[in-house]
Amino acid sequence: MEGIGALFSTHPQRPPNPSLIEACTTACYECCSLCVSCSDACLGEAHVADLVCCIRTCLDCSDACLATARIVARLTRPSPMLVEAQLMACAEACRVCAEECENHAARHEYCRVCAQACRSCEQACRALLHGASLM
Repeated sequence: MEGIGALFSTHPQRPPNPSLIEACTTACYECCSLCVSCSDACLGEAHVADLVCCIRTCLDCSDACLATARIVARLTRPSPMLVEAQLMACAEACRVCAEECENHAARHEYCRVCAQACRSCEQACRALLHGASLM
């Protein structure tokens, strides 16, 4: 199965930074999925009340990542200001979620995995944000 990079390479609106856009989009979709799974795993714990902040943070991060992936993957006539604002919001959501999940990582392996995905997504968003030209 070909990925989003193959689509970008055939898109009539060739982006100036296709590898950065591909990395960001891929990281956002991955982080989105892992945050949903992490929140679900938290809900399965006996002491779920101790994980309410983690659940909320994961769900917020998942939503931010999904919106970011969708906005960044649209290459035709993007609004640079909107893309920049979305990337900044996503990077911040990922930073906050990673910190929260890291607080639980010693007890819950799924939180460690989620935190790692959040850190990767944060880095990918910041890399695209600081790329030569957003779109």
